[in-house]
Amino acid sequence: MADKQPQLNSAYYGPTIPPAEALRPRRHINCCCCLFSICWKILLALIIFLVIVFIIFYAMLQPHAFKLHVSVATLTQFNYTSSDNTLCYNLVLNFTARNPNKKLDFYYESVESHISYNDVTFASTELLTLRDSFRQRRQSTNLLNGVYRGNYKTVLDQDQVKTLEEDEKKRVFHFSVRLHFVAYSSGECE
Repeated sequence: MADKQPQLNSAYYGPTIPPAEALRPRRHINCCCCLFSICWKILLALIIFLVIVFIIFYAMLQPHAFKLHVSVATLTQFNYTSSDNTLCYNLVLNFTARNPNKKLDFYYESVESHISYNDVTFASTELLTLRDSFRQRRQSTNLLNGVYRGNYKTVLDQDQVKTLEEDEKKRVFHFSVRLHFVAYSSGECE
């Protein structure tokens, strides 16, 4: 204990505590920033809520697209006269519309069809008009008929005429059918 330092007394506990730093002035949050933050949080909460509602709705109803296919096709005339560039046709298509949903109905307001052969659209007809519109109940099948009859003035190139002649020999024609719908669905939650 001979090493005692005479300048230290028994009240010494270590180095002195430095004085507290002066507090920095707080930045005042702008009112607009606060309002923007609140709006952003509300919008985010609303989007999350809508996504959850959509997922619940989808899980309850399990919607499926309606199915439509050609069930019967009757072609009584289809020939091209190159002298006057006329395509004569007489085609009847029967469509079968199937609603596979257990809880959704479909309302068809209008259905318009366009028939093409070899990239040439030659016929159009309305399968349903607003006055013929109907409601397709869940898990049901309905029939639609389309009659395409007439003459269409068009100029076919040599490749298209050759394809037409080959198809006439085989008695097999490849038509493209485009359908334009005005339809909507309605369902019940149980």
